[in-house]
Amino acid sequence: MTRTLDDKTLIVASHNAGKIREIRDLIGPLGFSAKSAADLNFIEPDETGTTFEENATIKALASAQASGLPALSDDSGLVVDALNGDPGVYTANWAETADGTRDFAMAMHKVEVALQAAGATTPETRSARFVSVLCLAWPDGHVELFRGEVEGTVVWPPRGSQGFGYDPVFQPEGHERTFGEMSADEKHGWKPGDADALSHRARAFKVFAETCLGA
Repeated sequence: MTRTLDDKTLIVASHNAGKIREIRDLIGPLGFSAKSAADLNFIEPDETGTTFEENATIKALASAQASGLPALSDDSGLVVDALNGDPGVYTANWAETADGTRDFAMAMHKVEVALQAAGATTPETRSARFVSVLCLAWPDGHVELFRGEVEGTVVWPPRGSQGFGYDPVFQPEGHERTFGEMSADEKHGWKPGDADALSHRARAFKVFAETCLGA
């Protein structure tokens, strides 16, 4: 059974500064404040799932149970058709370096090398989508899942320095600029009453807000 969210404080179950910023931007206009798992020094759980839904659930439940408050997580990634769906749920792993940090310039280059090896050198062979699954979890183990996707094309070289992650190589369908060339408001600035949302995260958030917040 779907639950509505009455508590105005949410835990953002993430240590990713870009995700935390985007989720705060989305929930702020709805009157919610957010504390992140990073702010609270929660240990990052191992993401052992093989789907976005499984990993989002792992993260949200860990923060909800550690805090005693509802927690909202995001698991997202870039799904490239010519790479049989890679990097997919392993999108962040492709950016991991030997010292444990993440280098997304390196990760974007890996995607390009793999596309070239697959012979995907024209726009029509470089189709991809960004996927976001939000999970809202309560301390008692109840969870709600919300999925958003946006279709597009992988471009090279990267364009733009806004956003984070793989944004500079993803050009959403119907647009001439990459996510890396868009302002935060252009990319994910959804507000209650808006008919459409652009980014995968904003589309998932729209479903979440309409389902659990009555937005």
